Amino acid sequence: MENEQNNNSKRILIILAILLGLGAIGAAGWGVSQQKAKATLQSENQVMSQELGGLNELKEELAAQVDSLESAYQSLASENESLQGSLANAQSTLTRKDAEIKASKSNRLGEVNGLKGEIQQLLAEKAELENVIGDLRAENESLKERTGQLERDLSTVRTENTSLGNLNKTMQGELKRLTLANFKASGFQVEVEARKPKATASSGKARRVKVSFDLVDVPQEYQGLRPLFLVITDDKGVPIQGSNIQSKVVVNGAAMDLMAVKAKDVNITATQRLSFSHELEEKLRDGFYRVSVFTDIGMLGASSFRLQ
Repeated sequence: MENEQNNNSKRILIILAILLGLGAIGAAGWGVSQQKAKATLQSENQVMSQELGGLNELKEELAAQVDSLESAYQSLASENESLQGSLANAQSTLTRKDAEIKASKSNRLGEVNGLKGEIQQLLAEKAELENVIGDLRAENESLKERTGQLERDLSTVRTENTSLGNLNKTMQGELKRLTLANFKASGFQVEVEARKPKATASSGKARRVKVSFDLVDVPQEYQGLRPLFLVITDDKGVPIQGSNIQSKVVVNGAAMDLMAVKAKDVNITATQRLSFSHELEEKLRDGFYRVSVFTDIGMLGASSFRLQ
């Protein structure tokens, strides 16, 4: 029993000795560990102190930068407000200008459309004027030709008037000289007809000459059966073709030769209307012609006509 107790005591002492040894070893290790940790901590503290100093310096720099940035911000904010106002004014001005530009464009567009319309109208008027000018030029050329023709016609008319005047003078002179005061025709008429019984002044269409006249209040001494002669001459006194009837008449005691186209015996009464109709043997040329009616004792009447 005591041996067991002694053995137990020895085992306990051994365990305690082991534990003490282990505790000493652990304490020695812990001390070494603490010294290493302290050294490491000191080193880390030194590094951290240096870093802290650098951070403080950085903090001061950042604070200074923040102050500078705040100042810049305030300046920019103020400038921004100014710019916002300027922008608003600019936008308002831009809006107004844009409205003005649109209105101006609209007005310009209206003016352009108006001008286009005016231009189209002017072009149409120009084309019309060009047509009118062309027509006027053509008309002027026609007028020049007509004027030239009229001048030629006028010259011809003057010549014809001269011929007619001479013919009328001759005829009037002969009427005074060859007619009797109380035995002459009145209402003396001459008509030129075409192939159909229709009046014409065309030399190419003339086919017959008809003459009519009145004898009024013929004295008894001139009444009775008498020959009547139809004489047709040109403006120079030349008898026309077909003047084949030769005769002599006595006028105021003087004998006169005739070349007539027609002759007939008529019973002259106090009042009557007489007529002649002569078919032309050939076409007459343009010009004036004289028609006279004679009896055996003088001229009863005369007139003229013109063919063209």
